[in-house]
Amino acid sequence: MRRKALLGCGTLASLIYVAANLAGSRRWSDYSSTSQTVSELSAIGAPSRPVMVPLLTLHSALVIPFGIGVWESAGRRPGLRIAGASLIGLGASDLSAPFFPMHRREALARGEGSRTDTMHIAVTSVNSLFILLAIGSGSTAFGKPFRAYSVATLVVLLVAGGLTATQASRLEANLPTPWAGAMERVSIGGYLAWQVVLAAALWDG
Repeated sequence: MRRKALLGCGTLASLIYVAANLAGSRRWSDYSSTSQTVSELSAIGAPSRPVMVPLLTLHSALVIPFGIGVWESAGRRPGLRIAGASLIGLGASDLSAPFFPMHRREALARGEGSRTDTMHIAVTSVNSLFILLAIGSGSTAFGKPFRAYSVATLVVLLVAGGLTATQASRLEANLPTPWAGAMERVSIGGYLAWQVVLAAALWDG
């Protein structure tokens, strides 16, 4: 029961992340989920920040016990041990995110960016590496169907995430980024779905 409770934290974490996005978007009436990134919802001065920070902190905190559950479910599957360790690292790293928010794009365009913006990029990069490592190492755990699904997820993350990254300079200049939010959400959604599938696959393992 303890192991299943830990694994259940993975599904709950994904649901809370989705809920945070929905709640944050509703709090900021002018926000566009299609053209604006998730990070902008928790940016300094964003009206949605008071809603986003506690929900995203809870999400990050839940990823840690999920990673422990994955580790404990590994048995003789070393890939799952690496995936579990990566998820623990992801949750721990992401807990620092509220301390390093980005500024709103209008402020960045005025040259008001600071060390928190640089650290925000660094934390996001570390989180991305942990996610890729977790999916890549966990892909070997359940045979060809799960491996193919994991590889497809990696492709989606890399392509959608890469397309989002190409809009970074336009965001910083407060120029239109018509599809940046949509592409980022495709990438994040791919990981969140994989996390739920992994938890389900391990539930009776």
